[in-house]
Amino acid sequence: MMRSLFCLCWLVICLLSSSCARLLLDPSEVSKEYDFVIVGAGTAGSVLANRLTENPKFNVLVIEAGISDVGVDDLIIPFFALLATPDRPWTWNYTTTLQEGFNNRSIVYPRGRVLGGSSSVNIMVYTRGSSEDYDRFAKVTKDSRWSWKEFQPYLKKPEHFVEPADHHNITGEFNPAVHNFNGPLLVSVAGNIAATDGRVIQTAHDVDEFTFNLDMNSGDILGIGNTQSTIGNSARCSSSVAYLRPVINRRNLDVLIQTQVTKVLHERTINGQPLFNTVEFAQSPTGRRFQVTANKEVILSAGVIGTPQILMLSGIGDSHDLSKLGIKPIINLPSIGKNLSDHPLFASQWVVINNTSTFEDAEQNVTVAAEQLAQYKANGTGPLVQGPSNQIGWLRLPQDSPILKTTPDPSSGPKSAHFELLFSNGYSSFVDAPPSTGRYFSVLNTVASPTSRGTVQLRSTDPFEFPIIDPKLLSTDFDISVMIEGAKSARRFIAASVWDDYVIAPFGIQGGLDTDEKLEQFIRNTTSSEFHPVGTASMSPVGAHWGAVDPDLKLKGVAGLRIVDASVFPFLPAAHPQAAVYGTAELAADIIKASH
Repeated sequence: MMRSLFCLCWLVICLLSSSCARLLLDPSEVSKEYDFVIVGAGTAGSVLANRLTENPKFNVLVIEAGISDVGVDDLIIPFFALLATPDRPWTWNYTTTLQEGFNNRSIVYPRGRVLGGSSSVNIMVYTRGSSEDYDRFAKVTKDSRWSWKEFQPYLKKPEHFVEPADHHNITGEFNPAVHNFNGPLLVSVAGNIAATDGRVIQTAHDVDEFTFNLDMNSGDILGIGNTQSTIGNSARCSSSVAYLRPVINRRNLDVLIQTQVTKVLHERTINGQPLFNTVEFAQSPTGRRFQVTANKEVILSAGVIGTPQILMLSGIGDSHDLSKLGIKPIINLPSIGKNLSDHPLFASQWVVINNTSTFEDAEQNVTVAAEQLAQYKANGTGPLVQGPSNQIGWLRLPQDSPILKTTPDPSSGPKSAHFELLFSNGYSSFVDAPPSTGRYFSVLNTVASPTSRGTVQLRSTDPFEFPIIDPKLLSTDFDISVMIEGAKSARRFIAASVWDDYVIAPFGIQGGLDTDEKLEQFIRNTTSSEFHPVGTASMSPVGAHWGAVDPDLKLKGVAGLRIVDASVFPFLPAAHPQAAVYGTAELAADIIKASH
């Protein structure tokens, strides 16, 4: 209750003050025309709002369905990232269809519905991915702008690498040569040293299967190293914090929140193409529909779920599917809503010596939790300044892996990962709550280069009804084989001698999973998602009869409409994709400014 009152008070103050005069709650205050209308103030949309309004001749409207992120502790305090989703007021509380690969379970599928979008609710890991991922983008699109060499400046441009909250010496924890120190987005290594940090790094040095990687943001990602996160000044640094708040007082920027775009409208043809330059929006299913016109471009940055939903509601998508719902097809683009790709995530836990310091210190003791929060509020230090994982690893299957003999390697190349390991000094799971007693260590693993592909489809013509989301996680032999190997790799990691005086035993029934068959069933029963969906409006070469957008991110066969978010990625990078989204938005901003 107090948090809601704080947010409401902040909004009232902003609306009455010159510094936040352009943040709007009432759609009737929006002008009839702008040069650019950006749909979504998420990771990409906030970047575009900042960069396009650098030109004082452009006026820009951003329409965001969600609320403000200001003053919400769960969106500010780094360790509270795990509390930011699901089923919160600032998330799209989606669920998936029953997943056959999960033994017919449905899972929650939250996305950020707030200023900053999913950058305000993710776990803040900042990894660019393999250089081969971007060279593959360039190859797929036949456009060198997406290659590692040409795209790397846009990956660096957002970043402002800073010292961590505890100001410890980070020599040997990252490579300064591959970073930027004057961008808007604060990035750092962990600002609170966990009891297991040294053991993780020592294992990487001691065991031949694992190698130490000083800095996986160099483009060479294989190995285990220190996690870099979008954390600075002891707080989460989202795209809202980095890009939107600093420019909210620009006279050529309006930001309308708590308002949902229902469709984009086509009223005439230009150069033989339908022009989509009018946006329809409303604040409730039964509320008044408003319209605004973009004189230059409408830019969809509504995310991997929202962008295809808006397009299909507008008559852009698979004509057969649209006709079945009674929507008149205007542009037949069957790729819209297809090619959904995501990282499935599985967690293994071990019981550790009971007197060690783990996440459970605060989770099982309200006094300790209050002390940690007080320390954070007082001086921005302590356990709450860190994300859930201080170390991360990217690895490949063994060369003689049986699945590679029957399935073409889906990774981007020999320097790219098949699976990821995340190390957490406590009980970590995206499926179940932590036990009420005991101390734990977790290793989470994902399929970094998945072959499973899913869909986003309309449930109805009601824009306020969630679409049908079917990521088809773990639906291929390759993906389940990689997940099993990743879990076994985590076991071998913990078997290193450095853990002998720390780890007691696998947690619960995990100690009895002594065959691949038993492990597979446990994985299918407990795996969730890392919530990294991409690909539902993917790039393809100019003139290609597949895909949704050209390499300049203009929607194929349409005038006036561009897409800038993770839906344009033709495949999922072996990375937490926020860094790639920031880079894409920076490139898109330059492309857009150059074309006008």
